[in-house]
Amino acid sequence: MRTHKDLDVWEQGIKLAKEVYLLTRHYPKEEAYGLVTQMRRAAVSIPSNIAEGAARQGNKEFVHFLYTALGSASELDTQLEISKEIDVGNSQEIGRVQESLAQISKMLQGLIRSVKQRSGVT
Repeated sequence: MRTHKDLDVWEQGIKLAKEVYLLTRHYPKEEAYGLVTQMRRAAVSIPSNIAEGAARQGNKEFVHFLYTALGSASELDTQLEISKEIDVGNSQEIGRVQESLAQISKMLQGLIRSVKQRSGVT
């Protein structure tokens, strides 16, 4: 039986969360309870929702949680853009995180499409 740990997108999500934690470690202290907390929560939410969805019984629920993970990815991307706009964090590191995030978003979209086609979920 396959689990969330067998999914490449979950594994990449774990790596992304680590990258976000490392990136935000150097953010200004005044962002500790603002942007940093929001970014870390969004990053952790991605693999967490993939795992929760994979543990559900039906494909419809799985797809729902994959969409939630995709929403968290969009939220994190917005927070990374804000970081660049207000000039906090290393812009090269932010760019690398955004590249990883873009790849994960594509993987999520592909997995959603695959599950929907395979199971007839609309």
